[in-house]
Amino acid sequence: MPFIIALSVIALLLIFLSFVTVQQGTVAVITVFGKYKRILTPGLNMKIPFIERVYKKISIQNKSVELGFQAVTVDQANVNFTAMLLYAVVNQNEESIKNVAFKFVDERNLMQALVRSIEGSVRAFVATKKQSEVLSLRRDIVEAVKEQLDMMLEEWGYHLIDLQLNDITFDEEVMRSMAKVVASNNLKAAAENEGQALLITRTKAAEAEGNFIKISATAEKEAAQMRGQGIALFRQEVARGMAEAARQMQESNLDTSLILFSMWTEAVKNFAEQGKGNVIFLDGSVDGMEKTLRQMMALNTKENSDKK
Repeated sequence: MPFIIALSVIALLLIFLSFVTVQQGTVAVITVFGKYKRILTPGLNMKIPFIERVYKKISIQNKSVELGFQAVTVDQANVNFTAMLLYAVVNQNEESIKNVAFKFVDERNLMQALVRSIEGSVRAFVATKKQSEVLSLRRDIVEAVKEQLDMMLEEWGYHLIDLQLNDITFDEEVMRSMAKVVASNNLKAAAENEGQALLITRTKAAEAEGNFIKISATAEKEAAQMRGQGIALFRQEVARGMAEAARQMQESNLDTSLILFSMWTEAVKNFAEQGKGNVIFLDGSVDGMEKTLRQMMALNTKENSDKK
């Protein structure tokens, strides 16, 4: 009876040891006496107890690690990098899984080799650049690292999904000098912009003043022309009226000098009515009036002779 119980316990133990559960997102590597045998996929699997052994369970999910390191530029400036690395197993092929399982002793050694390789690639790239170029070459640095690491990681059974340089900083003294350079460049740009704005303002003001002078001159010219035309028309109408009046007076046997006398009296009247404090001296005596009439008649006779 005890023997049967012992056999039953051994049988149950063998059955229990024959089943292996593999979690989703992982694969199990089976070895026989230390030699690779096969791969177990996620789910419930069977193995030969005491002969087949689960050597390692490998996660095929994405893994990330954050690392920080320092590099030196060609002009001897220290650059501090903070990077985030995202990587994973290339695929679930047998060869890839074998590389992941047996290339390194453990995960710690893998991470050490991976981090040092990335640091070496970044340092080699930065060593050929100046400090003023590094901040603008973030994408170029990432591409250079990926290009150098892709083949090496495939030999290990991994591939680099993404590398992000989250922070790039310099030593405090370098940062202060860069801040001064940026500030001076900003002041220079501001001065140039202010000069351009002043030049534009003055140019527009000069153009506006020139246009104003041109428009004023044109308006003055037109006004002078109109005044001249008005005066000419006025004189023509006066001459026409005087000629008509002289003709009518001659037809009525009246002395045409009466017209000049009438013009004289109208002028005196206008002086009195329209004057605004100006002093005008006129000889109002009979001799003075006769003298003025003679002068006006002589002027009229001269104008008539000139017309003929």
